[in-house]
Amino acid sequence: MNEHEGLAEQFEAHRTHLRGVAYRMLGSLSEADDAIQEAWLRLSRSDAGGVENLGGWLTTIVARVCLDMLRSRRSRREESLDAQVSEPVAASEGGTDPEHEALLADSVGLALLVVLDTLNPAERLAFVLHDMFAVPFEEIGSIVGRSPAAARQLASRARRRVQGAPTADADRTSQRQVVEAFLTALRGGDFEGLLAVLDPDVVVRADQGTGVPPREVRGAQNWARGAIAFSRQIRSAQPALVDGSVGIILAPRGRLLRALRFTIEQGKIVEVDVIVNPERLRELEVAVLDE
Repeated sequence: MNEHEGLAEQFEAHRTHLRGVAYRMLGSLSEADDAIQEAWLRLSRSDAGGVENLGGWLTTIVARVCLDMLRSRRSRREESLDAQVSEPVAASEGGTDPEHEALLADSVGLALLVVLDTLNPAERLAFVLHDMFAVPFEEIGSIVGRSPAAARQLASRARRRVQGAPTADADRTSQRQVVEAFLTALRGGDFEGLLAVLDPDVVVRADQGTGVPPREVRGAQNWARGAIAFSRQIRSAQPALVDGSVGIILAPRGRLLRALRFTIEQGKIVEVDVIVNPERLRELEVAVLDE
């Protein structure tokens, strides 16, 4: 085995880990694979003989590549919702399996991917590397060009965004019970189950597009029928914190397409705001709902 083959073998041993880092940094499997390829090119052009911890060295290289990609993406302002939705199609043409990406997104957590996409590049890198992969702040600081203390602050700010504003445990628990009962009934096509968690006079307002007044539906029975018809489309629906309260997001492969924001009183859903407008979706504060 020559030196190049030996280096390639060592790189392959770290590929799964590096792909996990890159995917959480970028939220796109195709871009993650691009970052890994760039890391391999840098490794193959370098003198890696003196590297004691190749895994750590490669993690740093992948993180730097991802940071550059995130900054470039942000400066071009190409992260419109439409572009995100179309990305998996383009990825499949390049050899990436959209179904595999969907499974990977599920394993990471759809709500987490949505929140990570709202962080600035340095915050995202600090949170992903430290909280998910236990990289020390000294190393993170060197990647982002800041002190270890500043890197710690980046991760702390990101963590607060991920966790959302504090809410009384009792309130959040009761909200979650209602929302999960709603989601279970919806997934099962259970009309009576939906009525059990909806106030009889529930008011539902749904986006109709920019500049168009929302469509309003009143009454539990009226909306439940329409919701049952919609139930086939909720494969990627998950509970999440939406503007500080328990709601539901639809985010296939981590791309936020729809959010349901609930007003819950005395164990019943009294109002529902169905949000699909990309501008409104970008303004939402989405956070991860703790298990």
